[in-house]
Amino acid sequence: MTDVPEAPRRLDPSGAAQHAVSRQLRDRCPAAPVLLPGDVEAVAVTGHEELKELLAHAEVAKNARHFKALREGRVPRGWPLAVYATIEGMTTADGPDHRRLRGLVAGAFTPRRVESLRPRVRRLTAELLDGLAEFTGEDGTVDLREHFAYPLPMNVVCELLGVEVGLRDRLHQLFRVLLSTRSTPAQVVDANRETAGVLARVVAARRADPRDDLTSALVAARDEDGDRLSEQELTGTLLLLTVAGHETTMSLITNAVRALCGHRAQLEAVLAGTVTWEAVVEETLRYDGPIGFFPFRYPTRDISLAGTVVRQGTPVLAGYLGAGRDPRAHGADADRFDVTRPPGQHLSFGHGPHFCLGAPMARMEAAIALEALFEHHPHLELAVPDEELPPRPSFVGNSRSVLPVRLRG
Repeated sequence: MTDVPEAPRRLDPSGAAQHAVSRQLRDRCPAAPVLLPGDVEAVAVTGHEELKELLAHAEVAKNARHFKALREGRVPRGWPLAVYATIEGMTTADGPDHRRLRGLVAGAFTPRRVESLRPRVRRLTAELLDGLAEFTGEDGTVDLREHFAYPLPMNVVCELLGVEVGLRDRLHQLFRVLLSTRSTPAQVVDANRETAGVLARVVAARRADPRDDLTSALVAARDEDGDRLSEQELTGTLLLLTVAGHETTMSLITNAVRALCGHRAQLEAVLAGTVTWEAVVEETLRYDGPIGFFPFRYPTRDISLAGTVVRQGTPVLAGYLGAGRDPRAHGADADRFDVTRPPGQHLSFGHGPHFCLGAPMARMEAAIALEALFEHHPHLELAVPDEELPPRPSFVGNSRSVLPVRLRG
């Protein structure tokens, strides 16, 4: 067993060439040293089995009190990744605190609750498809990400949370700043401040006018027994659920459309009914999932991954793209999109105690959206070659900033 090797790779905050970077890191070492913005040293775990071990490791924590560089004041103010470490909610809690916070929201994501939302998701999808003509340019193109892949999950999660319509677009704009690894320190500070204010307005509105939504339930839990949920945890939970509930599903839909447009024979098989839309969603999650390198986990003691030592307190990134195309787990053709691939055990929704609560909802929304889109527009095609589409400016998320398409009936 050896220490993590020298010469860490600096992750590109622009999000460019994420699959190539993930493959290079995985081929070098499935637990490889990297440099984050601000020259913060970290480790990226990009192998399937190694990532699975990390996600369920009993001596790897999520709470930033274990983040050695942060604790010692070596992380700069306005650090673009700070929100992932310092937000107070499920994603940064461990043990009993994690179980308490997860339990408060789990009821909103039960199979029965998710299934009850299916008719609403279908209606929203139909409304968005009917409205695409309004945004179609003279050249016949429309940005499908902006006018379809984004508003569908954003409206669903905001209805679930009770966020007023007038606040949704502003939250999305703020999240773009907070989730971009290219944001400047000043932009991050300002966006954090405004986001806190907007979410405080959501909480105040539901406190004054409780409804049948998750925010009202969380406010009631907070007001009835402050030991169950602090005000900071309430705000952090809303931030987490809003971001996770729309950003990843938006990118999942975007990436699936891109993959299907680039593999017309497979699209024809799905339209013919020989392959399910659910299979398309699962293969997209494996092949081109919405998360690149997700922050952070921290060993509470020195641990061994892939034969190397990851030191106590080192921030560790979960490299989902590398794991999704790991040939050791998915075969020699792991770099090939194949909707007929036998169901595998991809890790795109995580593994272990922090497995994504919203996975059933994301799967349902994406399958409904893709089926309706291609039934309405079976000849839809990209208006720009896929390789020319600009990436989202982040190595955390994995998608494109725009998705211009020609609907063609």
